[in-house]
Amino acid sequence: MHSKTQSYPLADHPEQITAASGRPLAEIDLAAAIAGELTAGDLQISGETLRAQAGVARHSGYDQLAENLERAAELTAVPNEELLKMYGMLRPERSSYAELIALAERLEREFQAPVNAAFVREAAGVYRERKLLRRA
Repeated sequence: MHSKTQSYPLADHPEQITAASGRPLAEIDLAAAIAGELTAGDLQISGETLRAQAGVARHSGYDQLAENLERAAELTAVPNEELLKMYGMLRPERSSYAELIALAERLEREFQAPVNAAFVREAAGVYRERKLLRRA
């Protein structure tokens, strides 16, 4: 958990929050938008902010929400195009068991996303049990 941020909403602590671009939340305002100073990355949440939100959720007893936020935090390192491909692979009957395991390994190795890798491995097992893998 973010040691300085223990209360919610995190927006009440704009000095501690940054966008994906690294710009502090306190600098993202209407004036910056009108001046054309904001980028797409300024409007995207950072992994650090999601981890802080996960910490608040866990501290408040919302473990499942915390896990979801931790997965989301890991995925901020994955480019959007890649993320959409991965999402497609996880749709029923789109991938083989081996392809899903390879995806999990890639998430771990390339994107340092062990929580998501475990989630994909679990999904691969469930898909195999329920016959939701791609048929040859």
